[in-house]
Amino acid sequence: MVCRVCQRGIIWTIVLLSSLVQPGFLIADTTEDRLAALEQRLSRLEQNVERLLQRLSQETQPEELKQAKAEAQSLAVELEQAKEPEKVKDASTQAGPAPAQELVTTTQSSAPPDGSSEIQNVPYAGYMETHLNHDGLNPTTFDFHRFVLLFGHGFGDRIRFWSELEFEHAFVEGREISGEVALEQAYLDFLIHPKFNFRAGMLLAPVGIINERHEPPSFNGVERPFVDTFIIPSTWFGSGGGFVGDLGKGFAYKAYLMTSLDATRFSAEEGFREGRQNGFFESARHMAPVARLEYRGVPGLNVGASFWTGRTGFNLRNIKGQAEIAELDSRYRKGPFEWRGEFAFNHLNNAAEINRALQRQTGVNPNIARAMRGFYVEGGVHLFPTRLKHDLVTFYRYENFDTQYRMPAGFLPLKQFDRSAHIVGITYYPYPDVALKFDYNFMRNASEVIRIPNRWNFGVGWWF
Repeated sequence: MVCRVCQRGIIWTIVLLSSLVQPGFLIADTTEDRLAALEQRLSRLEQNVERLLQRLSQETQPEELKQAKAEAQSLAVELEQAKEPEKVKDASTQAGPAPAQELVTTTQSSAPPDGSSEIQNVPYAGYMETHLNHDGLNPTTFDFHRFVLLFGHGFGDRIRFWSELEFEHAFVEGREISGEVALEQAYLDFLIHPKFNFRAGMLLAPVGIINERHEPPSFNGVERPFVDTFIIPSTWFGSGGGFVGDLGKGFAYKAYLMTSLDATRFSAEEGFREGRQNGFFESARHMAPVARLEYRGVPGLNVGASFWTGRTGFNLRNIKGQAEIAELDSRYRKGPFEWRGEFAFNHLNNAAEINRALQRQTGVNPNIARAMRGFYVEGGVHLFPTRLKHDLVTFYRYENFDTQYRMPAGFLPLKQFDRSAHIVGITYYPYPDVALKFDYNFMRNASEVIRIPNRWNFGVGWWF
């Protein structure tokens, strides 16, 4: 029979190990799915602790006692990690809405250079995704699509730094068509008040669902939605600054001034997508305002609206090229059912003048539309009971996206770019932070001559 001293020693091991883990510095934009998964994990771990203590009350050999102590230590660490949703809530209350990446944990600390006792936390996070793609026209391809590392730092209680470094397509070579390295985020937060904080640096444009929340386990489907690729040019980032805050009662906002899009890179097929300057010698002649308002005051519900406007003709003589992107989105989960939808509309003034100017420069008419439109609706069902760590989601999404929706006078639409897709698939979560995905895309367009092939995709993604 294990003595009471041994039992108490193991219990105190759990308590002391939990207390030794520092709270850390967290930057969070808390999504309901992540919090729910971690709360379920906490409940499961607490049950494991109870079973462990019951086992220790019975006869135990020395080797079994050592094994039990090791298990207790492991559970203590897991319990502390599982409590992070509450830390996330506290951090989001203090800092207001923050970047897409939700959770970062402290693994390193150092004393300030002035020798004071204040602890500076160094958070980190990351995600990865790899894809297998096949359609009826091209060979099957395997692509290590992206590997992303995120690092931050806290300068005292009022200044915080966050960054995101992304490697795409595994291999980078100068002057060759290959992978790329991109610094998608690198900014400072100056914490003034939960309702009013200043942010400046390299920022993600707060437009739509995916642009700020694009980690693989956070959405269904191997590839990101078409609307968030061709209508909203995700991933979209640039230099700028502005304000973020939590207004209370479920409302939060972001409002920035950022570098604008470049109309000389717009196209008939991809709309505004290639107009992103991406921090590379960006023109700051005309800064563009962008804002987003979110409501998440009802459990499981998130509703957002975004608006951007900017002059895009700064590389064309005497052409303003004023453009706008307006977007509405919603996400909701209740029990095993989830739903999300998004609508986006783009408008470009002086589209005819831009087309003619670019045709004079290149000899090719880009046939840029004056209006583009896209929307999607998606429904999903979680098939496994919530008490399990594993999960299986089946989903269906319908998308309609047209980058030739309205043409300027004198230009005809290219019907092959009026597209739609029916997407069915499954997402298996062997662990809440790891996703194995498969989907099949039934592709359609409005052209009677140029057809678009169906495709299937398989992918693996994770975050930490």
